[in-house]
Amino acid sequence: MNEKHRCGWCVGDPLYEAYHDEEWGVPVYDDATLFEFLILETFQAGLSWITILRKRENFRKAFDNFDYKKIANYEQSKIDSLLEDAGIIRNKLKVKATVTNAQAFMVIQEEFGSFSKYIWSFVKDTPIKSKIKDYKEAPATTPISDTLSKDLKKRGFKFVGSTVIYAHMQATGMVNDHEVNCFRYNQV
Repeated sequence: MNEKHRCGWCVGDPLYEAYHDEEWGVPVYDDATLFEFLILETFQAGLSWITILRKRENFRKAFDNFDYKKIANYEQSKIDSLLEDAGIIRNKLKVKATVTNAQAFMVIQEEFGSFSKYIWSFVKDTPIKSKIKDYKEAPATTPISDTLSKDLKKRGFKFVGSTVIYAHMQATGMVNDHEVNCFRYNQV
């Protein structure tokens, strides 16, 4: 039996392994998917990613399938209902930030034609291919994530510190931080 070598961070949990094998590090250019990952990453701040993955479907249902146009128009009654939803992370600041971020997301779309064009410009539209031997070597932030974080904050985004943004870059394939001996390294 020939077992695939995976990045060490995901080994042992079927949900984590599936996420790693199918999504993590795959370049994403679709605005809706970029928004979903951005929201999930902002909720992950201070928590483990597996916690968010386990609640992902609940988030999808609670936040209208991550429809940023709907989220941008949430009224206080919807925010209040989200804060009562035990299926998601009920952090008042993060829930409100999701509405603010949806509004700021659409402003960027208007300015750049798409959020994808905006965010990918920070890596010159080409994924950065790291050469990490052990996932523990991956940085938590980089100068690019610092710059992108500052720009997003300037544009009104919340919960987009450099660590959150670097995780978003990893998840959406802007940077390939798969371990070099991981079976996905050369696939993404």
